[in-house]
Amino acid sequence: MGARDGAPVVAGPPWFRRCRPLRAGAAGAGSASMNVAVTRLVHRIPDRLDLYALRGLLGPMLVALGVVLVAQLLERLLRLFEIAAATGASPLLVLEMIGSLVPHYLGIAVPAAFFAAIFMATARIGDDNELDAMLATGRSISRMAVPYLLVGSALALFNLYLFGYLQPLTRYNYNATVHEVRNTGWNARLEANRFVSVSKGYTLAADRVAADGRTLGGVFVERHDAAGEQIVTAAAGKLVPSLEDMSLQLELGDGMIVEAGANGSVRVLNFARGRINEDFTAVPPPYRARGSIAMGNDAGDAVRELTLRELLDPPPASADVPYSNRAGEFHGRLARSVMPLLLPLLALPLGMAAKRGRRAAGTVFAVLAVVALDQALSFGEAMAETGRAIPWLSTWLPVALFALLGLWLFRSSLQWPGDNPVMRGVSAIESAFEGMARRRRSKPEKPGGARR
Repeated sequence: MGARDGAPVVAGPPWFRRCRPLRAGAAGAGSASMNVAVTRLVHRIPDRLDLYALRGLLGPMLVALGVVLVAQLLERLLRLFEIAAATGASPLLVLEMIGSLVPHYLGIAVPAAFFAAIFMATARIGDDNELDAMLATGRSISRMAVPYLLVGSALALFNLYLFGYLQPLTRYNYNATVHEVRNTGWNARLEANRFVSVSKGYTLAADRVAADGRTLGGVFVERHDAAGEQIVTAAAGKLVPSLEDMSLQLELGDGMIVEAGANGSVRVLNFARGRINEDFTAVPPPYRARGSIAMGNDAGDAVRELTLRELLDPPPASADVPYSNRAGEFHGRLARSVMPLLLPLLALPLGMAAKRGRRAAGTVFAVLAVVALDQALSFGEAMAETGRAIPWLSTWLPVALFALLGLWLFRSSLQWPGDNPVMRGVSAIESAFEGMARRRRSKPEKPGGARR
């Protein structure tokens, strides 16, 4: 403590501004007047403590985000490489599919990383006694929560863009790329028991495929045009490259041709060896329009490819998507977007309680609460999309209950940091078990039960 111009000045820790003294009057009549320096922090948004809190938050958040995102992508990456190996697709297509999956997994990883980072940052400042120092300067718990709430607001806006626009577009791009891989990658390898469309209306399938992907058994070829239908079956076949035009042609052995003309005539021809002089390079069928119900895409999948604006005003390709599906998806995305704004209300009081030795209990309760909210939102969306619940009620009710829980825990920790209903409940349970153990130890032993 130093003095300047006769007034004491308190030098605080390096993470907050030099305090400004506030003089007090005499203690009472007849007593010597004395000056009492009462320190007061001049709070700004953001001040040094806010920046200090943000530095302690962003580091763990980025680490947690990277760990969660990489763990999720690695599991999917293995399956995508299996598809690429089976179809002979280019590794660049696999990387394109992985890039399309990043927004989907970001929607899961961002809230989880943000929640874990708040919990770790709050627990750290409590363990290092920095929380007590901040409270001693007159900084309230509500003021400490401001930087976390600001980050939560920024993440909520990011989630709105992520869920509302980026995820639907990349979801469609991923499905379109998978369609391209499955339908064009067979130029190197053909998969057994799978129909493939090739040029000039031919459809090809085989019961058995050798390891090279081109030696076939149980071959089926079909062609349908205005002149009629032609079906070719053969016991064996092989895709061979043509040196003239670098195309793939089909050699067949021990087969039969059935031709049905448009006038109803039928002709059957058996052959020992033959060759179809057409280009069997795969030509994938055109992929469906985004948000349409076609090619195995039902209403529940189609609605996930529409942006927020398109959910309100669907394009012509999505005219068949029911209103209940669009309404449930719309409210579900908005509800998930506001989740980061509510997470600090739960993570801060539970993180402060970590210093009091209840870290495991607080972590378990926090994880259960967030998982319960996610499952309740999924259930509410499903109920709304099937028309069995009001869309806005079934999706926003879990969010409102989670917000009330967070506000309750946050307000209860304002008077005494680390003390909240969850910690009191854990203490009550521990006391009950300790009491039961003491009563068991204090019971007198039965006659004859003494140890020798």
